[in-house]
Amino acid sequence: MIGWLSSVSRDSDDALRLPPFRRGLNETGYVEGRNVAIEYRWAEGRYDRLPALAADLVDRKVSVIVANTPAVRAAQAATKTIPIVFLTGADPVALGFVASLNQPGGNLTGMASLVDEIGPKRLELVHELLPTTSVFAVLVNPTSPAAETVSRDAQSAARALGQTVHILNASTESEVDVAFARLAQLRAGALLVTNDPFFNNHPNQFVALAARHAIPVIYPWREFVVTGGLMSYGTSLVHSYRQAAIYVARILKGEKPADLPVQQSTQVELIINMRTAKQLGLTVPIHLLGRADEIIE
Repeated sequence: MIGWLSSVSRDSDDALRLPPFRRGLNETGYVEGRNVAIEYRWAEGRYDRLPALAADLVDRKVSVIVANTPAVRAAQAATKTIPIVFLTGADPVALGFVASLNQPGGNLTGMASLVDEIGPKRLELVHELLPTTSVFAVLVNPTSPAAETVSRDAQSAARALGQTVHILNASTESEVDVAFARLAQLRAGALLVTNDPFFNNHPNQFVALAARHAIPVIYPWREFVVTGGLMSYGTSLVHSYRQAAIYVARILKGEKPADLPVQQSTQVELIINMRTAKQLGLTVPIHLLGRADEIIE
């Protein structure tokens, strides 16, 4: 039995994460409802619920737990014996999930994407898109384990570019609304949304607010741009969750997480929505279009 511990909602997982995860299981010979069962626990964006949800999965004696970044700490605290396969956009060594990437040790291993590490690169891309803009804002979830590192990296990147950056905090839908409303007051020319499962769970809200406030926004995931966001720069959720499923299958077949190196997803994609750019009155530089992996017309 697989335990699925998620900080977001069922709808979000059904749309983005579970399809590639199930495909990965199927490729390894496991079919949900036939020869493997999955116990689902969703925190619906309320991270304070994660410890109880993790404890419940442990009580049910699942064989392995799949957890995203905010959920990993809860799972880690709940069990030292049940294998945990994590998915994170931050450095799992710095977060204390594993001892090293090649030799995780303990009961955790998983997938690490270059989502947080390439945050400064997103600022560079926005600077290329808006070369005359000198003030930007970065939206961070202060309850995220990586919040401090992400904020510090954004400020360092802004100083290197000679830019001013304002860190805005939000961990609820209403706080996201307030953050967008502050952009005009701060005279921010663009907003960078950092990687966070709570943010990732509300692409429609972000895209609608960006349109209402007529503000260019760059996101960490392609899914925002497909919804109508301007631009994204990040790795692939599909690839990460498929690979996580393959690791889960290997553990179900007897391998130990301590012997499975943390996999790093280094494939990074730049996605640009030209329709949204036109609505914002932006001209995307030719050199930026030439580097895009996907252009949505």
